[in-house]
Amino acid sequence: MRQIVLDTETTGLEPSQGHRIIEIGCVELVNRRLTDNRYHQYINPEREIDEGAVEVHGITTGFLADKPRFAEIVEDFVNFIHGAELIIHNAPFDVGFINHELKQLKGNHQPVDQFCRIVDTLVMARQMHPGQKNNLDALCKRYSINNASRELHGALLDAEILADVYLAMTGGQVRLSLEGRGSGEAQSHIESRRPLAAGRPPLKIIRANDSEQLAHQARLEAIDQASDGQCLWHKLDT
Repeated sequence: MRQIVLDTETTGLEPSQGHRIIEIGCVELVNRRLTDNRYHQYINPEREIDEGAVEVHGITTGFLADKPRFAEIVEDFVNFIHGAELIIHNAPFDVGFINHELKQLKGNHQPVDQFCRIVDTLVMARQMHPGQKNNLDALCKRYSINNASRELHGALLDAEILADVYLAMTGGQVRLSLEGRGSGEAQSHIESRRPLAAGRPPLKIIRANDSEQLAHQARLEAIDQASDGQCLWHKLDT
């Protein structure tokens, strides 16, 4: 299962008023594990950026002057996300801007929801935590996700943070890594393992009894309900 956590920054709030995308950030999840596969691109919008938008993301018109236009990066971007499930916070905003950009191009470019499935984590959060703040900062606090580096919005940083939030919202993060270890330390840790003795008896297999199986199924149903049908174990069963 390939998922892409995506975020954008823009010149303003409304594509109908001529506002454009200026930054795209994506991180990849495969079977709920973060990979090293990233997509990050600044884009020249060929217009001024609203002052209010600059206050949010800190990206200026001058900084983008030598960056490629959307038409120059669209092929790489679409190839990166094509066929994946997109995880987006407030998806109508980002998808609306992406579709607006695609519509401006020559050729027959499909809307993004024609070649990607879209999951809106804002909708999920509102269902799971009704009546509470559900912006990204609030969710970070609720799920103990470290967002100390988020002084300004940034597409790639926000995508990375949202990936951790999404995994926490849908059953906990699954990241197999040796974070915090240098490569030499990690190798030493692996090499220090001793092989099992040849005559060691096999491990005893203890299977769940009927009551434990029922408790397990009840837990899966609770996760499925809390995540609006996104329980991974149910998907694997089908």
